[in-house]
Amino acid sequence: MNRRFPVWAPRASRVALVISDRRTGREEIELSRGDGGWWALDAALDATTPIDYGFLVDGEGPYPDPRSLRQPRGVHELSREYDPSVFEWTDHAWTGRDVTGAVVYELHIGTFTPEGTLDSAIERLDYLVDLGVDAVEPLPVNAFNGEHGWGYDGVLWFAVHEAYGGPAAYQRFVDACHSRGLAVVQDVVYNHLGPSGNYLPKYGPYLSELAAGPWGDALNLDGPGSDEVRRLIIDNALFWLHDMHVDGLRLDAVHALHDSRALHILEELAESVDTLSHALGRPLTLIAESDLNDPKLFRSRESHGYGLAGQWDDDVHHAVHVNVTGETTGYYEDFEGVASLVKVFEHGWFHDGSWSSFRERHHGRPLDPGTALRRLVAFTQDHDQIGNRATGDRMSALVGNGSLAAAAAIILLGPFTPMLFMGEEWGATTPWQFFTSHPEKELGEATARGRIAEFARMGWDPDVVPDPQDPTTFERSHLDWAEPERPGNARILAFYKELIALRRSIDPDAKVTDVAGDAPGQVFTFSRGGLRVIAAFGEGERTVTVTGEIVLAFGSATVADSSLRLVGPGVAILR
Repeated sequence: MNRRFPVWAPRASRVALVISDRRTGREEIELSRGDGGWWALDAALDATTPIDYGFLVDGEGPYPDPRSLRQPRGVHELSREYDPSVFEWTDHAWTGRDVTGAVVYELHIGTFTPEGTLDSAIERLDYLVDLGVDAVEPLPVNAFNGEHGWGYDGVLWFAVHEAYGGPAAYQRFVDACHSRGLAVVQDVVYNHLGPSGNYLPKYGPYLSELAAGPWGDALNLDGPGSDEVRRLIIDNALFWLHDMHVDGLRLDAVHALHDSRALHILEELAESVDTLSHALGRPLTLIAESDLNDPKLFRSRESHGYGLAGQWDDDVHHAVHVNVTGETTGYYEDFEGVASLVKVFEHGWFHDGSWSSFRERHHGRPLDPGTALRRLVAFTQDHDQIGNRATGDRMSALVGNGSLAAAAAIILLGPFTPMLFMGEEWGATTPWQFFTSHPEKELGEATARGRIAEFARMGWDPDVVPDPQDPTTFERSHLDWAEPERPGNARILAFYKELIALRRSIDPDAKVTDVAGDAPGQVFTFSRGGLRVIAAFGEGERTVTVTGEIVLAFGSATVADSSLRLVGPGVAILR
């Protein structure tokens, strides 16, 4: 078996391979320098089973392989060989699907089930099929330090977190999803690396000396040596899509990618993924998370855009959240009133060049004419908007079921690509809090202090912020699968199923019309695909002139003499 162990270390004068197995024990073998700063083993190794290995760089280490596919003992230890091609896939009939317009379900492997593993998540996939979901979107699963965390502080992008089950379990999960007709969109993080276990700087100029973000060191995308750093990102994306069979990637916080080159990394990535999509004969979707409200992200490359499929739309979330909950602090301030809902339904973004009081400047620019709003992923709850609240409280802790139903109808019947956050569909009462398990005491304490400081501008009480390092913070964030069986939760769950089924009756290209907001009555209405949605916020009785019959409602809603009578928060859908 020829094992060459390539590694990029352009500034090193000596690189040695360290191997460890039961038969030979620990051994050091000098690597040979090749072109472009790459080192490799010239000779074959006599080994029949996967070995553990790492690299000594100028005598320091050993460090894990920057492209490690498995870290069985954590991110500070030796890597282990893994061959993804030996997995016996059964998804040969899977032809993929374009994720834009699909119903997406965001989940965190570690808290989705009591066991917190990929294999236990497989056992819940039939539930998602019954719900009507089209695609699942796991939070990052790549290797990070500690047993549990959100996953956004990963340091080895190719390795699946061992506590979730490792790479073989991930392949089983994707294969099981495809067997049920579910697409998989994997959340990946290319804008920074975590604070512990990041050994990339030991190998070469992976990090930027000029740019650092609030979450950690930024990648060197445009400085000397950046060609290989960009290659690492693109190769990783193709790894998930090709070797792990996923159908799309959610690109975390692309506004934090510092790239001044004429060919932006996102454009280069999109072009590479489109080439792979053509070769595989199935659609592959790239969706960005961006704070920029810039249509350049998904404008075609022929029109000098980056050519992504779409992006998350926080503005829709903010408009729904403010109208449902009445919260107007911090970045919610500009979204007060139903006019914010009207604007996002008509224009996609609220901040499209308008003044942002939270940023204290104008922000965004309009969508290009004719842009389909399904390019924007909309949600009432997600991991950030819940987890970055002081106590991680869900919308269900703030409002009643009528308001939850109104919010769900707006998202699921609207023109956007709808996304649900795990448990939202039954009004889960378990919080989703920020949790970590950094083994380093100092890092854990610094993380806790940082969380408290983050909440100053939102006006939240820092004294109620749970300690991310406290194991009970992690335990509280697990879904309670007994809840869907309880009457109140079961009613919400049934309503979500009906909404998703109703959505399927709408032409995916149907546009919204007759968008209106009655500010005094706190009523928001729109029409799409032959349906009329009337959502009421706040208490009190309202009467709206309508035509048609109610096909689905939640809350007190009756039609008489062409008038819809609404009592309290809720929603009525008419045909």
